Amino acid sequence: MAQSSENSAGKKRRMKKKTKQRADDILTVAGQDIRPGEVRTIDFDLAPLYTHSELAVPIHVIRGKRPGPRLFVSAAIHGDEINGVEIIRRVLKDITPGKLRGDLIAIPVVNIYGFINHARYLPDGRDLNRSFPGSPKGSLSGRVAHSFLNEIIDLCTHGIDLHTGARHRSNLPQIRANLSDEETLNLARAFGVPVLLDAKLRDGSLRAAAVERNVPILLYEAGEALRFDEVCIRAGYRGVMNVMRSLGMLAKSRRKPPQEPMIAEQSNWVRAPASGIMRAVIPLGGQTRKGDVLGVIANPLGDWEVEVKAPAEGIVIGRTFLPLVYEGDALFHIAWYRKRSDALLEQVESWQNILDPNEPSDDQQGSGEPPIV
Repeated sequence: MAQSSENSAGKKRRMKKKTKQRADDILTVAGQDIRPGEVRTIDFDLAPLYTHSELAVPIHVIRGKRPGPRLFVSAAIHGDEINGVEIIRRVLKDITPGKLRGDLIAIPVVNIYGFINHARYLPDGRDLNRSFPGSPKGSLSGRVAHSFLNEIIDLCTHGIDLHTGARHRSNLPQIRANLSDEETLNLARAFGVPVLLDAKLRDGSLRAAAVERNVPILLYEAGEALRFDEVCIRAGYRGVMNVMRSLGMLAKSRRKPPQEPMIAEQSNWVRAPASGIMRAVIPLGGQTRKGDVLGVIANPLGDWEVEVKAPAEGIVIGRTFLPLVYEGDALFHIAWYRKRSDALLEQVESWQNILDPNEPSDDQQGSGEPPIV
């Protein structure tokens, strides 16, 4: 009952944001006024470099000619997670004010400092996604978090934050969200990837700060840091467009709706039982049965080895691609389901076939862009 009341209160706050949009017809982002039907790129100034050179986060705002929700889509909050940058580029190519109800605020590179340096963190060594809500008088990461939250997120009714795995670690495309919230669950289903994780909110994360402000938010995880992955990019592009259609921001698609995704009960990492050089024998998206061999760890001479085994039935939704492992390293991320995993495996394979880079795609609506290889 408390959850229902909270959802109702959150919807009322979001309706007030949309009502204000209709009343004054002006959206102010980082000090710039934008009217319905306008498209604007804004340089969001942050703390300058120690060389005294200015550094700004680029923000692209598209205001529809008709009122509706206000969605933010952000990427590279970890500076080395770049798939989302390409996803946002493709989305922006296909959105015009005439097609749009409401507003789209796109931030392709949130952590501009890390992005420039191919680094996950900010120059102060802190994780921006553990620095929210931040403070105007705190560290660099705290100041960036505070500005981003108050200048961007507080304007919005909904959000999507795009991520990848860390270096040498890749994730199967998946949505992580607070699925106990009905509206968030509906958006997660609409996104259209086969794996949904009911992920707990982490203190200091953008997701936790957005939820605190009654902004439903999805976190999309797919691929590996510092690498473009065409399948993950296509899935992310389609997912963002699907969410916008679900919110009524875009016209409904004639494309067959995505298959109903399965919600994982829980997920766990299988860790290295010993140090050595690992030969993985199960792919990302592969099915596991209890006792299956996931990989073999050996020493460089090959005169000693130990098997890495699956503790239960599930689907591999993340794994390391670095063969050199220490005892205790996270190797395979496995999601467990109530239903038998072979049903999910069929869904994953079907979804991968749809997004196969070697097959023609309608994702770019006739723009003719070749897939990234």
